[in-house]
Amino acid sequence: MAMTGQTSCSSMSNHTKERVTLAKVTLENFYSNLISQHEEREMRQQKLEKVMDQEGLADEEKRMRRSQHARKETEFLRLKRTRLGLEDFESLKVIGRGAFGEVRLVQKKDTGHVYAMKILRKADMLEKEQVGHIRAERDILVEADSLWVVKMFYSFQDKMNLYLIMEFLPGGDMMTLLMKKDTLTEEATQFYIAETVLAIDSIHQLGFIHRDIKPDNLLLDSKGHVKLSDFGLCTGLKKAHRTEFYRNLNHSLPSDFTFQNMNSKRKAETWKRNRRQLAFSTVGTPDYIAPEVFMQNGYNKLCDWWSLGVIMYEMLIGYPPFCSETPQETYRKVMNWRETLTFPPEVPISEKAKDLILRFCCESDVRIGATGVEEIKSNAFFEGVDYDHIRERPAAIPIEIKSIDDTSNFDEFPESDILQPTSKSTVVSNHSEADLKSKDWVFINYTYKRFEGLTARGAIPSYMKSGKR
Repeated sequence: MAMTGQTSCSSMSNHTKERVTLAKVTLENFYSNLISQHEEREMRQQKLEKVMDQEGLADEEKRMRRSQHARKETEFLRLKRTRLGLEDFESLKVIGRGAFGEVRLVQKKDTGHVYAMKILRKADMLEKEQVGHIRAERDILVEADSLWVVKMFYSFQDKMNLYLIMEFLPGGDMMTLLMKKDTLTEEATQFYIAETVLAIDSIHQLGFIHRDIKPDNLLLDSKGHVKLSDFGLCTGLKKAHRTEFYRNLNHSLPSDFTFQNMNSKRKAETWKRNRRQLAFSTVGTPDYIAPEVFMQNGYNKLCDWWSLGVIMYEMLIGYPPFCSETPQETYRKVMNWRETLTFPPEVPISEKAKDLILRFCCESDVRIGATGVEEIKSNAFFEGVDYDHIRERPAAIPIEIKSIDDTSNFDEFPESDILQPTSKSTVVSNHSEADLKSKDWVFINYTYKRFEGLTARGAIPSYMKSGKR
């Protein structure tokens, strides 16, 4: 009898432990949120006072600005208390699809603002051990208040999905741009690589390593300037970054002998044909990942500069240096980069460009950027770049925008049922609804609302209003 009592006691204690963990996490989050909200409010107030002093405003003008600001703060508090949900947005179109969900162009019903909504299936995140990654992405997007990073305005969740409401960048991504063009000129390459240097440096300054810099994650705004996105890999180690992941994949081809013997034009065509599939698969492509990331015996922020070297090569040559028929073969080439990183003689590029690529793609301890970003910015390839005003100058390739919801720079995607309560994707999942509910605490405190999301109301850029660039 005593034994039975012990058993029920221990099973109950497990249940209790979970409840205690949930209560603890909830309380900690509640109080840390209160403190950070107070600190943020104070900072906004200080910023306002500083700006008014710099502008040398008269007392009456200052008083008006302060009361205007106070009204915004009150409205922001009201916004924070309202539950934001799917019903507040109208879905316009699918503009992206990945292994864990999709991105839709949506319009907020009350303000008419257009956003990109990233929808992630909770069941898939739990199954593929992606919770830490997606949490990191949300935290970085909240923290990185920079022109170089895609802005996130809101995040919320329901039973099945997580939602990130981001700024919509109508220029599409670098992958789509590179697939439209055979190669870029050195002048255009200089512009995009210089902007990406500043973008990567801006997140390094926050203490983050991106680790997944690739053309898919370089987005273009309405004027054609670069912004970084997809911070899901800033923490943890994704399967696609594990050595054994590529070693153990079934080799569909004994080697990529046919690929080796292609000329650069055929290689570029084959690469572009397979590229889209690679972007959507959970396997991903190791093309842009630095060799030291696979080694798992330590790497640092310099791994992001290797990825940039690979992108620069792709811009000028038409395909990345290690591209192959299979991910395993690509992985093998990345690991043997000393032999495999070569330049095709039939695609001539300048010595300055070649030199910079080889300074990015080399041993991490001698890689450019080891002594700081200035070492990269002052490289001969970037001669004539005005880093301080690069975002205000015209982009290398202008973007044509006809309206605020113009999606012509994105691929066409068929509609899906991800937003339906009984979508196929959730039915197929191994996770029952009860199972999801018991694990739901891992997504706690995911909700977020940005102050500027409220204060930017109605501020649709003039070039969009007029339909001109």
